[in-house]
Amino acid sequence: MISMEFLMASGIGFVTACGIYLLLRGRTFPVVLGLSLVGYAVNVFIFLMGRLWSDAHPILVNADAVADPLPQALVLTAIVIGFATTGFVIELALRSRHENGSDHVDGHEPGHKPGQGGQY
Repeated sequence: MISMEFLMASGIGFVTACGIYLLLRGRTFPVVLGLSLVGYAVNVFIFLMGRLWSDAHPILVNADAVADPLPQALVLTAIVIGFATTGFVIELALRSRHENGSDHVDGHEPGHKPGQGGQY
């Protein structure tokens, strides 16, 4: 029987691997998607570090088990910061596309000289 911890760890590993693969691509849009996927994987990882609780109250009611609110607060903050960072990276990618005439990460298309701008 597969445990929930193994299933969640495998899912986080798969999403992280997909994000790293996209980060290593040559275009800016896959890089932005890769950054988002890695951010999602880190958020789920932080959330799961608060342990998988069942039948635990979110606030202290009596002497029963209580879920840790710190990972939830950290993930909520990370979501907001990740959204702002993604918007900033998209703006940088659009500016780079406008300035260089190419959406390639290093600024020029393969097979073109760096001074040509890499028009399609």
